Formats: sequence, structure tokens, C-alpha cells
Amino acid sequence: MADEVGIIERIWRYPIKSTGGERLRRADVDVRGLVGDRLFAVRDGEGRFGSGKNTRRFRRMPGLLRLRSRYPDGPAERPELLDPQGVPVPEPTAYLRRYLGRNDVELAREETVSHFDQLPLSILTTATLDWVRSAVPGVPVDERRFRPNLLVCTPPGTPPFVEDEWFGRKARIGDGLCVEFVRSSERCVMTNEAQQDLPHSPLILRAIAKAHDARLDALATVVAPGRVDAGDAVALI
Repeated sequence: MADEVGIIERIWRYPIKSTGGERLRRADVDVRGLVGDRLFAVRDGEGRFGSGKNTRRFRRMPGLLRLRSRYPDGPAERPELLDPQGVPVPEPTAYLRRYLGRNDVELAREETVSHFDQLPLSILTTATLDWVRSAVPGVPVDERRFRPNLLVCTPPGTPPFVEDEWFGRKARIGDGLCVEFVRSSERCVMTNEAQQDLPHSPLILRAIAKAHDARLDALATVVAPGRVDAGDAVALI
């Protein structure tokens, strides 16, 4: 029997990894995730991708979150990069080299190495987001801090971090999409970074680390591709 846990309030796609994304009313979802999500990245001369952290795959590139990306003509085309004022730039690679002060970077499409940090979909609830707001009063917080694909509006009284209860279960979203919840994301300094109208604040990651071992959201794989629309019900099955 299905157990409805909320409805899709907002949908986000990030055409270029580690930049601000685009809010959608609907999106197609395949086994890779939202079609076009993080399909492009800023790649350096060593083949590492621009991120908020340094690992074998990623290189920290401060300032990327002040930029945004979108698909003006749909994800079949190359994404558009917008500067901090929201103005599209004509030559993304040339702009990124000037903006980042690096001559070895380029805008690159995903090839054999995944641009995802972990799993294809990140899902966050309004219950958890409201908790973060209460934990850091005075700091502007919305879901953009945590870069989910889907923000799920949960009923009043839903406890924060309810996503933990979903791990190991599947959910039907709308008519055809089915996902399986696996684990949460381990958060890094990107949650603190300034972006657009959100100022830098170290209090956010500190609060999550203290209360929930720096973990927040539910990461999921796609069991059955489909389409997600704002207003779709999310039902555990």
C-alpha cells in the first residue's frame, strides 16, 4: 500500500555542475537523473571538475556558485552560462578563464567520468529545510544552499530529517516515475558559500554537522524513468 509523504513543491536542474541552476515546472527523468542535470562542468587541465572541494575528481573553484546556468532551448542544446548579474555570456570558456583567473579551464560535456558527486537525484523536504532555518536565525536559507533536484513539501508536524526514514524504500512520483532512496549527502563548505542573493555563512554547515553528522537530504537512484511535475504526489511503496 502506498504511503503519501508529500508533494513536489519545486524542481531544480543544474546544467553546469557547481553553478546555480534553473527552476522548472516539469522535467523528464531517465536513469542518469533529470535530463541534462550536471551534464556539463568546468574542467581543468588535469581533467578535474570545478566544485566546492578538492578530491581526485574535483577541484575547488571559488565563485562558481555566483554564476548560473540554464537550457534556453531545452537540454538537447548546449547550456547558457549567466554572469553574477544574470547576463548570458557569449563565450563560456573564455569568460570562465577570465572569471576564475585560470587559463586551463573549459566548459566540457560529461564523457566517461561522471559529473555527479554521488547518486543521480537529491531530494529534500520542507520539514528539514525549515529546521535549518530555525537553527541559523538571521541567515537567509532556502533550498538553493543544498542544491536538491526535488523539494518535497511535507505535511505539518513532519519531523526534520524525515528523509532518513526513506532509505531502502522506493517511491512513486506522479504517474510513472519510480525512485529508490539510498542514503544522504555528506555536506561540504558549498552550503556556506555565497550565491546570488544568499550571503556566505559558516553557521549553516556547523549546525548540520552538530545536529546530523553533516548529512542532509535523500539521494536516490531511478528505478523507472518518467516525468516529474510540480504538484506531483510522492508516495512510498
